[in-house]
Amino acid sequence: MIVRFTPRAESDLAEILDFLIALSPEGARRVAASLEEAIRVIANHPFGARKTGRPLLFVKIVLRYPYKIFYRVRDDAIEIVHIRHASRRPWIA
Repeated sequence: MIVRFTPRAESDLAEILDFLIALSPEGARRVAASLEEAIRVIANHPFGARKTGRPLLFVKIVLRYPYKIFYRVRDDAIEIVHIRHASRRPWIA
């Protein structure tokens, strides 16, 4: 299935990676690879993640790193809505 990012999700991803690159470029590459893998899983199994309280909004927990990917299942695509660190206060969609 096609995966699209909202402007917010694109910004989230850029901020996460910019922050991590400043700390450890290699660490940033590993986190980026885990995020990419999680997004591949979402594309292949869009209904395989946890449901949220919103209709058709799901959250995928990234393996090995404390990030959550929030996304919607549309008729023609997966829409990545928001990416955030799991230690932050809960997100109200």
